[in-house]
Amino acid sequence: MRKLLTLGLGLAMVVAITGNAAAEYPTRPITFMTMTQPGAQIDRLTRGLAQRMSKILGEPINVKNVTGSHGTVMATELSRSKPDGYTLGVTSLTAYTYAPHHAKLSYKPDDFDYLTLVALNSSGFISKSDKPWKTLKEAFAWHKKNNKAMVAMFHGADDRDALMRMAKKEGVNLSLIPSKGGPSVIKAVTGGHASVGYVGAILYKFVEAGSIKLIAAALGERLPPIPDVPTLREQGYDEQVEMIVALVAPKGLDAGVKAKILAAMDKLAKDKETQEFITGNLLMRPVEWGEAHADKTVKEQHKTFGVQAEKK
Repeated sequence: MRKLLTLGLGLAMVVAITGNAAAEYPTRPITFMTMTQPGAQIDRLTRGLAQRMSKILGEPINVKNVTGSHGTVMATELSRSKPDGYTLGVTSLTAYTYAPHHAKLSYKPDDFDYLTLVALNSSGFISKSDKPWKTLKEAFAWHKKNNKAMVAMFHGADDRDALMRMAKKEGVNLSLIPSKGGPSVIKAVTGGHASVGYVGAILYKFVEAGSIKLIAAALGERLPPIPDVPTLREQGYDEQVEMIVALVAPKGLDAGVKAKILAAMDKLAKDKETQEFITGNLLMRPVEWGEAHADKTVKEQHKTFGVQAEKK
């Protein structure tokens, strides 16, 4: 009886301590991991969110760049992190919805809590401004006519595979180079190391400067700042590549901790300055915020990509 009483008191103390930790959260700095190198558009988004969320929660939020394989390296580290609310990730969803169907990974989509979507990164395929083509379709035609392999820099498995399917359709050989984020793609394309590259909204300022040109919008719609460039589908390809960015946590957050994080994100979702930062400053596309929508999006995309993978 004494042992049972002692055990009961012990469990009560654990529950009390856990409850207090949730009530007091956060009591120390938080880390936001991001999948891109410093200066990339998702890195800039991460730092902007960290700064704004820090003011709400009252503790510093540091940013840690964990690059590699378009988010899967970061996702691996995040999956191994303690689910205490002090390590979160700002990342493209493809590492959780697309990559698991095409690579052997140490994590599963169910190993995470998808707290909210935050933005859709405008994206497209680019070339150096002096290249003799205006569209991706024309770029393939030029390489085929001149019997040259197209050197292309990709972001992740999804845009890489789309490039491979389009090149196969056009009868063009590809030489593929992985990137570490937008800045590395821009550098490769402007430096003449790649004829074509896939990149996010960072492309806008370089198009404006005249060093690169957009040759295909990768979303399901044309990019508003450059409305004259057709989408992949408009160029004859049944392809669409989306970089939906989300706030993700390792599975198992305390309910009280999660509630505080979600409340902070809800404030940012309703904050006009934050939304202007995302859509006006970063030129990313708006999305619906909230955990329920994030969960639904992950499940739908994972199912869609799974069907595509089975058809290979």
